[in-house]
Amino acid sequence: MTKKELADVIHTRIGLSKREAAEIVEFFFETVKEKLTSGEGIKIPNFGSFRVQNRKSRKGRNPATGETIEIVERKAIVFKPSKFLRNILNKKSSNE
Repeated sequence: MTKKELADVIHTRIGLSKREAAEIVEFFFETVKEKLTSGEGIKIPNFGSFRVQNRKSRKGRNPATGETIEIVERKAIVFKPSKFLRNILNKKSSNE
């Protein structure tokens, strides 16, 4: 799903104009980016949480050449689904 598709869903279900729905979606993602770049976590009840995790540098391997390379230290965004969301997903999977 893209930002545009999400804005279309908001427009259809809530009845806001397409422009207002697009602004809300854009505002939401800008807020998420700001919070994560400042090192804060984000918790969305019944959905999950996002947090920034530091990854240490490590040795890796180029699969094409087999050459050993150094993977530099970096930050990664980690998503952990809520128990509620996991239960919903697992119920749908078992019904299929």
